[in-house]
Amino acid sequence: MKKNDPRAWMWSDAVEMLNRAERLHRQMFQPAAPAPARARSHAPCWEPPVDVLETEHELLVLAALPGVDPARMQVAIQNGVLQISGERVLPSELRTATIHRMELPQGRFERQLVLPPGRYEVSRPSVVNGCLAIVLRKV
Repeated sequence: MKKNDPRAWMWSDAVEMLNRAERLHRQMFQPAAPAPARARSHAPCWEPPVDVLETEHELLVLAALPGVDPARMQVAIQNGVLQISGERVLPSELRTATIHRMELPQGRFERQLVLPPGRYEVSRPSVVNGCLAIVLRKV
């Protein structure tokens, strides 16, 4: 095919985007190195992906945490930073199972998000469809 043939560059772009998506996927599920703010916990942990949306009266933070027991999650705001932490534990009945594929990270997780300027309070964290939904009310 010629260099200016649209099929050639479209295919090349598509392959490059797939390669980039695969690299991002691998990076997302690598354990995060402990940050200075995590001084209390030197154990490696993973970071869940999040979405942050803002309305006139609140911020909504969605953290992808499928299979995480809500009792094992902590949410706090400290110095303008939202801290989400906890642990995802493999159910005991699966500990003796043969694992054919395991892509969901296990163990301790922690995510810190710098919030937009303002004062916020956590009004109602809940678990919805495998995501931790944190509503931060603007005060």
